[in-house]
Amino acid sequence: MKKLLLYLILSAGLQLHAQQQRPNIVFILADDLGLGDLGSYGQQKISTPNLDKLAEQGMRFTNFYAGTSVCAPSRSSLMTGRHTGHTYIRGNKEIEPEGQEPLADSIRTFAMILQEQGYRTGAFGKWGLGMVGTSGDPNKKGFDEFFGYNCQRQSHRYFPTHLWHNDQKISLAGNDLRNMVTYAPTLIQEQTLAFIENNKNQPFFLFVPSVLPHAELTGPEDQFYKKYENAFEEKPHKGNDYGPQGTIAGYASVSKPRATFAAMVSRLDHYVGEIIAKLDELGLTENTIILFSSDNGAHREGGADPIFFNSTAGLRGFKRDLYEGGIRTPLIVRWDKHIAPNKTNNQVGAFWDILPTVQELIGDKKNESTDGVSLVPTLLNKGKQQKHKHLYWEFHEDGGRQAVQQNQYKLLRFNVKDAQKTYYELYNIEKDPQEKNPIQNNKIQRRLIKIMDEEHIESRLFPL
Repeated sequence: MKKLLLYLILSAGLQLHAQQQRPNIVFILADDLGLGDLGSYGQQKISTPNLDKLAEQGMRFTNFYAGTSVCAPSRSSLMTGRHTGHTYIRGNKEIEPEGQEPLADSIRTFAMILQEQGYRTGAFGKWGLGMVGTSGDPNKKGFDEFFGYNCQRQSHRYFPTHLWHNDQKISLAGNDLRNMVTYAPTLIQEQTLAFIENNKNQPFFLFVPSVLPHAELTGPEDQFYKKYENAFEEKPHKGNDYGPQGTIAGYASVSKPRATFAAMVSRLDHYVGEIIAKLDELGLTENTIILFSSDNGAHREGGADPIFFNSTAGLRGFKRDLYEGGIRTPLIVRWDKHIAPNKTNNQVGAFWDILPTVQELIGDKKNESTDGVSLVPTLLNKGKQQKHKHLYWEFHEDGGRQAVQQNQYKLLRFNVKDAQKTYYELYNIEKDPQEKNPIQNNKIQRRLIKIMDEEHIESRLFPL
């Protein structure tokens, strides 16, 4: 009996040790941050010391792509491991009075995989994949705790009337679309740091889909703003102001849009630094994988000026484009003593690679449906890295667009929804990464059109 008891105690101890050794995962996702908005990717006008240090301590990807060039479908691609020809949400489909088209009951996310493997999971920021109580509620899609904006339309305002904590609506005193009292990112950051503290003794997955630096351009006139207040020539932007005529989806006027945008990027950088400092304080750094990316390319709404800041790092296009500037995004990954520091990698990857990468990192061998490949061999410099045969994107606004990339060639199809107006552009993005000079090659174009047609599975909810 004593031997049995001792065996059970030792077994339980070994299982607990194994569970504690599984890496924590922190995934920080910026909103509308351009590839060139970080110092480590060439930014000259905005200071991002924490993210630059993160890149120095880990691996910086230069050929990594978002799911598509706008919010909800890109995030759906990230969470489900499927590109936008297969993922469930393929557009920003709004539902009144609040929320977006929800992920279906049958759709699995990598957060659900982590939850099933015993991880404590939390999301803090912007969701946009299903309102509270629907099949796409974050609490039904793998998150034990959610705090922030459920609805991306609500997130147009940084002083919103309310946020959500799981199924509880949290009214923000003083915020009534007339007055600007409570700055939502501050509250979200407090809850983010509390999640780390509350779960320090167990494996956790922290997802931080920040609203920064998404328009509107606004924020407290604190140290971040004062740093840039008089740094640039400015042209005031007239928007939809807080006040009697204020609406949920509006963007406020801003007298110094360049300074305000730069302050928002610096605030995001500071928040990243606070997350890292909290991990350091709790002794969790060595056993935590940190990933940082953005949901699509740089935006131009609300007075934002991506040309002035070279937010696309010289690439053509912005948010809503399938040119490189609309879909190529930063990816920084740090895991102390596992990923070699100060590495730049040109491995081609995309949002749909995150699910199989997470699976391999935690040792989950279930056969999940995905378009992605695990990036673990690249991250850890072990084994052979599987390559993509091609990458595929689609975008459902502005007449519909598709793009496919295979090796050095990239084909874009425009006005997909009207066959009489459809046209193509073919580029060699190795020789012409700015996509300035379309080339003519009928054989290559026919091959890439065939891939486009094969990769798009028609959706009843999002017909293309």
